[in-house]
Amino acid sequence: MSKTCGAPCGGDATPIADTDMRRSSEASGKWVSVYAVPKMDCPSEERMIRLALNGFEEIRVLSFDLSNRRLEVVHDGEVEPITAKLTTLGLGASLQETAAADPESIKAVGDTSASAAQESGTLRWLLGINAVLFVVEMTAGLIAHSTGLIGESLDNFADAAVYGLALYAVGHSVKMQVRAAHLAGVLQLILAVGVLAEVVRRFVFGSEPESLMMMAIAFVALIANTSCLLLISKHREGGAHMKASWIFSANDVVINLGVITAGALVAWTGTNYPDLIIGTIAGVIVLNGARRILALKG
Repeated sequence: MSKTCGAPCGGDATPIADTDMRRSSEASGKWVSVYAVPKMDCPSEERMIRLALNGFEEIRVLSFDLSNRRLEVVHDGEVEPITAKLTTLGLGASLQETAAADPESIKAVGDTSASAAQESGTLRWLLGINAVLFVVEMTAGLIAHSTGLIGESLDNFADAAVYGLALYAVGHSVKMQVRAAHLAGVLQLILAVGVLAEVVRRFVFGSEPESLMMMAIAFVALIANTSCLLLISKHREGGAHMKASWIFSANDVVINLGVITAGALVAWTGTNYPDLIIGTIAGVIVLNGARRILALKG
C-alpha cells in the first residue's frame, strides 16, 4: 500500500518518501540500503562495485544479486556518500529504499568476517595453481606451436590476476586497488592481442601444432583446474565473489576440454584449424576480461 501525502500541494511540499529516506540515512544505527543496478549483470561489475566501496568503513555487508541486478548494503550512518560513489561507476545505480537492518542482516556481518580467513586461504591456493599453469601452458604452447595452449595459459593468467587482486584489496585504498587492477588489465590486453595476432600469423603462414603435447598438457591442466573446483566448492555459496571464482574455475575446465578436443581433431584431420579456433576463443575471452578490468573506476 502506498503512502499518501497529507501536506498541501505546492512547490515547497516535500514528499513523505523522501523525508523518510533522509531520516533513515542520518541515523546512526545499522541500515540496509537496496539499490537497483541495471548494468550489473556479470562478476566484472560486481568486482567494480566492491573496489569502489571498499574504502567505506561504515559498510558492513555487500550482498549482490546479479540475476536481478540488485545490491543490498548493510551500513552505519548516512547512505548519501555510498549512493554518490555508486553513481560515479556509470552502472545506473539508483537507491530504492533504506530500512533498519533486521537481526539476520546484522548476523551476516559476523558470518562474513568468520569466513574471510578461509576464503583468503582458498584464494591463495587458486592464485598459486593458476600462476603455475600459466607458466607451464605458455611454455608448452610455444614449444608445441599451439595457440590453443597459449590462449588457455592466458585464461589462467587472467584468473590469477583476479585472485591476486582480491587478496591485494585487503588493507589497501581504493585508488591503489584500481591502479593494480588496471595494471593487470593492461598485461591481459597485451597478452590477448599477442595471442590473437599469433593466430592470424599461423593462419597465414601455417603451423604444425603437436597434438600429443596439446592433449597431455591440457589433461594436466584439467586435473589442476578440477582441484581448484574442489577447493572452492565449499565456498561457492559464501558470497558473490566466491561464486564468481567458482565460475572462473568451471570455465577453465571447459577450455581444458576444448583444447583436448582440438588436439584430437588436429591429429585426426592433420590441419591446424582446430587449434586456431580454440586459440581464438580463449584469446577473445581474455581480451573481454581485460576490457572489463580497464573499465574499473576509483
